[in-house]
Amino acid sequence: MLQIRCKNNDVIKSFPEGTSLLEVYQAFAEELKMEFPVVAAKVNNAPQGLKFRLYQNRDVEFFDAREGVGHRAYVRSLCFVLYKATCDLFPGSKLFIEHPLARGYYCNFKKKNAEALTEEDVQQICQRMQEIIDQDMPFHRFEATTEEAIRVFRERGFSDKVKLLETSGQIYSDYYMLDDVVDYYYGPLVPSAGYLKAWGLEKYQDGLLLRVPDKENALKLAEKIDQPKTYAMFAEKVRWDIIMRHSNAGDVNKAILKGHASELIQVSEALQEKKIVQIAEEIDARFHAEVNPIRLVLITGPSSSGKTTFCKRLSIQLLACGLRPISFSTDDYFVNRVDTPLLPDGSYDFDNIKALDCELLEDHLSKLMAGERVEVPEYNFVTGKREYNGKRLKLQNDSVLIIEGIHALNPILTEHIPASMKFRIFVSALTNISLDDHNWIPTQDNRLLRRIIRDYNKGAFTAQETISHWKNVCDAEEKWILPFQENADVMFNSALNIEFAVLRTHAEIILTSVPKNCPEYSEAHRLLKFIHYFIPISDKEIPPTSIMREFVGGSVFKY
Repeated sequence: MLQIRCKNNDVIKSFPEGTSLLEVYQAFAEELKMEFPVVAAKVNNAPQGLKFRLYQNRDVEFFDAREGVGHRAYVRSLCFVLYKATCDLFPGSKLFIEHPLARGYYCNFKKKNAEALTEEDVQQICQRMQEIIDQDMPFHRFEATTEEAIRVFRERGFSDKVKLLETSGQIYSDYYMLDDVVDYYYGPLVPSAGYLKAWGLEKYQDGLLLRVPDKENALKLAEKIDQPKTYAMFAEKVRWDIIMRHSNAGDVNKAILKGHASELIQVSEALQEKKIVQIAEEIDARFHAEVNPIRLVLITGPSSSGKTTFCKRLSIQLLACGLRPISFSTDDYFVNRVDTPLLPDGSYDFDNIKALDCELLEDHLSKLMAGERVEVPEYNFVTGKREYNGKRLKLQNDSVLIIEGIHALNPILTEHIPASMKFRIFVSALTNISLDDHNWIPTQDNRLLRRIIRDYNKGAFTAQETISHWKNVCDAEEKWILPFQENADVMFNSALNIEFAVLRTHAEIILTSVPKNCPEYSEAHRLLKFIHYFIPISDKEIPPTSIMREFVGGSVFKY
């Protein structure tokens, strides 16, 4: 008999060898009284599907569809049902599940005859999806040699999956079947389609929006938010992927194996520099406009998006335009620590906008743009107090003021400054690559890898500590940064197609240091699994001005 400890209630029970996780959950269900249906689990802190069978003593933990391993298993399964429905209704069509958007997932759907997607098409797909769910079709997982898996996908014309598996270096690979449809996913699915209670599908822009459960209530849909500017940024990324012929990991790996890594790096960096030049030239044109000239550039973005390096590179391009950028940090306008708002656990909430003295900051900005000289504070992070040390700023006729901070696009910060005087920029790593047509890489994973590497290299935090803090970081972004991204005049994508190949070289050894007996191992395990799909390359050809240097080291900029 096996001894299985359920971490949800810290109770141990005995089970026969070969018991499935679903059977284990059923034995614990009555005493657990989970608020929402369980869809996935962790075994010794590693994610598994509920069909997984146990043959040794293990710790298990069960999850619903709200967040983490449960949410990912739910969304993958829903994507498979969508794919099955499109295959049944539109043979020969192509479905691309591209990226998170509008609190759902944007999908590009191409009918075989190249006809436009109609509302009637969407209704038919929805009806077929519901039929699959009502029939409770089971998901079947198969483990085969990678050669066999490649044969399965090659016979069906899945070149994206063939390239991914050919370059993965894995001896064995999993694939899934839903009735007669085959697909590949790099994480577990729910046992059967009947588990998918909350979902929606609708036309969005020129594709589909697959809607998923809310992070607070797994039985209702997340509220949709329209994101036309974010969509446009992703669409631009997809266009460049098509031009470069590097839409997924297999494409990048094949290029690396052919010796084209240097070219990939150079073109990716050139595209980013081209975008920064365009932004600088737009600022310059609006600075010299006869009507409503701008004087203030506001830059924000989530953690590890590369805001600091972007700001420095933009400043260089503004200098090249003949402007004199002057920047200072919103961090110097923190209220004294004793006045900082608190989180529910009693710790300081430095991400709260009330942690800033917005009134003083806006007063100083207004005076600077009126041509006055202002003594600005410097925040002493040791004493937790603002200090005035004689630092004075004054804008000249050719000066533009640059403010970088997490609240820069929040209207509260500059509500009394005319909108015509402001130019707003949102920077984020909108991941430029996917594993294959149905396996996207979330932008949060891109940024988390960057942050893990930077924190480790600086000696600030271990990978375990960074992963532990990450949920609080993302929660703060959801509250204080992301709601204002559509306010931006322009968005800048700081991700690079070659990025994961470079990050793997740095992240692999750091992630393997996370102990298996801690909760953070689950994330470390997942991140390791997906970066192993990329062939590693050295960062030696990454230029010293690259945004990536902010995270892997070797930047010419001072931070």
